[in-house]
Amino acid sequence: MPIDQELRDQRLHDHALRFRALHAGDDVLRLANAWDVPTARLVAATGAAAIATTSAGVAWSLGLPDGDRVDAAAAIERVREIAGVVDLPVSADIESGFAATADGVHDTVSRVIDAGAVGINIEDAAHGEDAPLQSPGEHARRVTAARAAADASGVPLFVNARTDTYLLAVGPESGRLRDTLDRAAAYIDAGADGIFVPGVTDPETVAALVDGIDAPLNILVGPGAPSVAELRDLGVARVSLGSAIVRAAYGLTRRGAIELQEHGTYDSLRDELPYGEVNALLGA
Repeated sequence: MPIDQELRDQRLHDHALRFRALHAGDDVLRLANAWDVPTARLVAATGAAAIATTSAGVAWSLGLPDGDRVDAAAAIERVREIAGVVDLPVSADIESGFAATADGVHDTVSRVIDAGAVGINIEDAAHGEDAPLQSPGEHARRVTAARAAADASGVPLFVNARTDTYLLAVGPESGRLRDTLDRAAAYIDAGADGIFVPGVTDPETVAALVDGIDAPLNILVGPGAPSVAELRDLGVARVSLGSAIVRAAYGLTRRGAIELQEHGTYDSLRDELPYGEVNALLGA
């Protein structure tokens, strides 16, 4: 094996072990999700311990809607670009696997690892199907395929299995916690290392999820959610901003454009980054 490939493989392995350890530390793993090279470098410069992508941000930046609408090759290339410019573990949001079958998920995950990712999020939302979620069995098969791809690569990939029971308000509210815990158990048995439950932030439910899931719990945060310190006290291992930052960026774009058109002023843009600083992110 060429020395450069050996060094790359060792770096990937080291990053994977480092990323795993971040889920078992005393503090909460904080992920401000990026979607391209500049945002990844901005996040890395804050002292972040790792970089996670947002599928929504990647899709929107490619001119496409989120929800399994992005070509796998384009999404994986974005992972490769990000992993190539930050010396941090990178986790890739691969939606439901960019594939129609578990075999396809195996292929996707192999390619994502080759692109430099040491973690993935894989969700059980059934985009475009009759039901809002895949069956627990179907998603478990996808998780198993992801685990098998990682094992074949030799990279201890962190598989974060996401269930959208709360995000999509699936089923009666009274049974949602039980459904989430049952799905989490099935995904862990299938090879998941962590469970991601977006759409829930109330402390009582979060505490019940922590208590009932035998794996690190990831919560989606944003304005109105408990602080990281509060979530740490509840036992949460990982928090993600998801698409919040990219949506805030688009919100600023709209505010700036409206202000220009309607008032002829520019005050909403006072907090912009200096031109030279942004240019420097790309090596200028």
